[in-house]
Amino acid sequence: MKFSLALLALAAIAGGSSAFQSPTHNAVRTTTLNNRLVGGSALMAATMDGTSVTTANGDAANGTRRKKTKKERLELASKGLQVHVIGLSIHHAQVDVREKLAIPQDEWNEQSNKIISTGQVEECAILSTCNRFEIYFAASDAHEANARVMEFLMERSGLPVSELRRNIFMLEGEDAVWHLMRVAGGLDSLIVGEGQILSQVRQCHLHSIEDDGCGGKVLSRLLNNAVAAGKRVRSETNISKGSVSISSAAVELSEKMCLKDLNLPFSEARLAVVGAGTMTRLLITHLASRGLERIAIVNRSMARPMELQEQFPDVEIEIVLEDGLWDVVGRSDIVFAATSCADYVIDKQLLEENGLDQGRPLMLVDIAVPRNIGPDSKELPAVIPYNVDDLKAVVAKNTAMRQREIIEAEVLLHEEASSFSGWRESLSAIPTINQLQERANMFRQEELKKCTRKLSQNDNFSDRELEAVERLSRGIVNKMLHGPMSHLRRAESVEKKQAALSELSSMFRLDDDEGSRGRGRRRR
Repeated sequence: MKFSLALLALAAIAGGSSAFQSPTHNAVRTTTLNNRLVGGSALMAATMDGTSVTTANGDAANGTRRKKTKKERLELASKGLQVHVIGLSIHHAQVDVREKLAIPQDEWNEQSNKIISTGQVEECAILSTCNRFEIYFAASDAHEANARVMEFLMERSGLPVSELRRNIFMLEGEDAVWHLMRVAGGLDSLIVGEGQILSQVRQCHLHSIEDDGCGGKVLSRLLNNAVAAGKRVRSETNISKGSVSISSAAVELSEKMCLKDLNLPFSEARLAVVGAGTMTRLLITHLASRGLERIAIVNRSMARPMELQEQFPDVEIEIVLEDGLWDVVGRSDIVFAATSCADYVIDKQLLEENGLDQGRPLMLVDIAVPRNIGPDSKELPAVIPYNVDDLKAVVAKNTAMRQREIIEAEVLLHEEASSFSGWRESLSAIPTINQLQERANMFRQEELKKCTRKLSQNDNFSDRELEAVERLSRGIVNKMLHGPMSHLRRAESVEKKQAALSELSSMFRLDDDEGSRGRGRRRR
């Protein structure tokens, strides 16, 4: 008896609602879904409900919108956020513009939070290196988001928008994705294939997913894909072979110009470097490969130079604290500058004050951004300064030799870019899947309520048995929905996914708020 009643209950739950019956031909309607992805590099991203955010008391007095919570940004990610990048690099901007925008790595998250604080930008991640400054962001309104980022750039640099626009580039959608893939793969670097940028993109990703990071669902996934793409390029091609860093280009340039500028062979030049960070380590690595025997390192502390002494036992490294800077510069032929200092370490006035404005020639090679060597030092007849912008001649030779590797690398990068695009396209199905699940559960509960009301009148049914019926009803609905939801996720192209979304929306009448709940029910 109990078994028969349970079967009757389950039959009513599974088949009692017309909402899950296929509509007749006349009832089929083509539905335009609000949450479709905008493909390619369309100028405007899909418009989403809720982009106009207010505080509990309405709009703030200054007209800005409150910062969205992480939960809200994750929800927005499934509703069509578009990826953008605004930035400047050594290919587009002069070093004096880049250094006005440079942001230390420990401030990336702080500045990202400033950008999203007004609400126009949903997700944000900053990548600032010696050769590039780029802001990756995701937003629902391209016009508002671009305006917000430009406002931030003007505030930080103090430059008018007219000057910024002459130096920056702006990309969105697939173009922005492809740009980041090329950056991580080293194809957009001054030295094609250099490895340091991959580490910097990885740090950008790690910062974006920290507690105070602003990566969100879309950007954190994009950055993670970019890191994976960069690793593949370096492991599956030969693009990273040979001179592949700014440090190596600096060595090549100084070696090439030594005889012309200083009138002595590079092997006889007395070398010094100011700073003892990663760039200095790479610099010594490349110098050692050319037979370097001794070099002086000027630094604020002893710890890092002593580490370099241990790493390069075959090189005689003289450690000098910053108080002895001018003594070292005075007895050197070539001085490399690679510190993180925001001010000039060497400039015309300091050179004059220390008696280095005339006499034998002195080559200064600045590989830092912001610059360590003042541009006015070139006014002194005995000083020959170079900065990162002067490395382009060295790069030209490298690029020509790597054309074949670039082609192979781009094939791999396209695969990774397509992987991200496929994932992003799958987000368009989330609202429909959620709507389908909610609608199914609503009808399940309606039918279950009617059936359990009848079953509860039977004294032979315990609460535990009624709970079992409720669990079985959930299982039946989940199994019924598994096929349609899997079909949505498996759709390979944007067109197929949109067609599947339209079909399911029409089939289950998701566009109808009431769903014609009472239509088509069987009468006994």
